[in-house]
Amino acid sequence: GLLKGNNMKKLLRYLSPFAPDQSGACGVLYELGGLVVICDAGGCAGNICGFDEPRWFTKKSAVFSAGLRDMDAIMGRDDKLIDKLAYANEAIPADFSAIVGTPVPAVIGTDMKALKKMAEKRLGIPCITAACTGTRYFDKGEEEVWDSLFREFAVKSDATDSSSVLSSSVSGSSAPATGIIGATPLSTGFMSGSELRKLLDKKGYENCVVYSMGDSENNDNSAANTLLEQIKNAGSCTKNIVISPAALKAAEYLKETFGTPYEVDYPFIPAELEEAILSHIRDAASGKDRLSILIIHSQFAANKLREIINSNISSEISSCTTEICCATFFMQSSDYISEGDLHLSDEDELWEIARSNKYDIIIADGETETLLQAAGFSGISIEYPEFAISGKLFEETI
Repeated sequence: GLLKGNNMKKLLRYLSPFAPDQSGACGVLYELGGLVVICDAGGCAGNICGFDEPRWFTKKSAVFSAGLRDMDAIMGRDDKLIDKLAYANEAIPADFSAIVGTPVPAVIGTDMKALKKMAEKRLGIPCITAACTGTRYFDKGEEEVWDSLFREFAVKSDATDSSSVLSSSVSGSSAPATGIIGATPLSTGFMSGSELRKLLDKKGYENCVVYSMGDSENNDNSAANTLLEQIKNAGSCTKNIVISPAALKAAEYLKETFGTPYEVDYPFIPAELEEAILSHIRDAASGKDRLSILIIHSQFAANKLREIINSNISSEISSCTTEICCATFFMQSSDYISEGDLHLSDEDELWEIARSNKYDIIIADGETETLLQAAGFSGISIEYPEFAISGKLFEETI
């Protein structure tokens, strides 16, 4: 059985460690053409680039490690960090810089606001800072950077000036754009904005701007400039679609500042995956009068699948009552929780759920299969890939 006791609550025996907040912060910034410095001694940067950022192997980005030495960290020598940042900016001129925290600056109490002021004064360009600690999951880092980006760059642009930028990645259309906030590889399982745009088209969303994710496989300066310009002109969008709880704060800011309405949706479930899941449920419902289902994924993705199941299955299997609950390991907004929904704080909670056999079907990332079997789950498990859990892209799983 799983080891018990509060001191062992974070022990992982079956699941891989989830990406921390600094990885989420860097994921939002990756394609925007900024000079990104991870404030660490080297290890955190290696994890981000080697494991948590799939675009590292196909797209260029100016991501540096601060390379803090022991005494630099202990003494909090911010001047050395700014010197390195200025030197890097001379070699790779950027439109903005970004300093992302890690456990090192969190432990010594680094003043990120002061670093922002020092960097902006020295480099003469805007600076984004993220006070990441390495103790939270990736979506908390995403939340901070999404909010900071729009607060720093978004301005109310003249419609004629912004229309070309907003439509530059949407087949030349000059119609008012819809902003998609919250999309990163960690939150969607897709590496390219072009793949996301295909799914958006199939779901009926037209003229969409996918913030921070470009279409090309190999980004260049012009692509990065376009992505940053889209953020600058976000105030000209007619509405925003929020696909992750991490983007709600930014969407609220855009609504308060520019009056841009937003709605919550998750249009990135491929049709073939939808049909495969529905087929499994149809088979499982045969001959039963009740079916209890648990969906484990990010909150809005799980909610969307529940909506799809309810709208498609209810009429087909009217003789079988389906009860669907959603669960997530990550951020969960209380405004979008239904009765019976769960927040999983650790692997142990999933173990207990599986062992209880409360659910007939558990829909989750394939990485959880070993845990479910070991816990004695006797129901049906259906795969619903989640990159943040398994590190597998959709192209590798469907």
